[in-house]
Amino acid sequence: MIAALLLSMAIAATPLDPAQEARAQALDMEIRCVQCQNEPIAQSTADIAGDMRTLVRERIAAGDSDAEIRAFFRERYGDFVLFRPPFDQRTWLLWMAPFVLLACGFVAVMAVRRSGAAAGAGLEPEESER
Repeated sequence: MIAALLLSMAIAATPLDPAQEARAQALDMEIRCVQCQNEPIAQSTADIAGDMRTLVRERIAAGDSDAEIRAFFRERYGDFVLFRPPFDQRTWLLWMAPFVLLACGFVAVMAVRRSGAAAGAGLEPEESER
């Protein structure tokens, strides 16, 4: 137990090299603060965001990949913690909704144009000028 505590303290105290720090900063922008809810942990001043930033750096120093770090936070806090949630059974509607709404809008515009063209086609020349 003491060895694990010393190991975690050594990992936390070890500064990251520039490439690892760049990875950490990129991940900090992808992970949402669970207290602020609309800010990435990189921009949040909440205490928990600071803890989350530290945890990202510890996991990078331990050798975790970006996908493993995202999976860790997703497992711990849910899909909401990621600004770009993964495409799976629970989130397919979230990802497909913009396309469905765009298709509905296109169908509605075409229906209005057709009804307008059909209404204008039955008028006499004098009536259509009004």
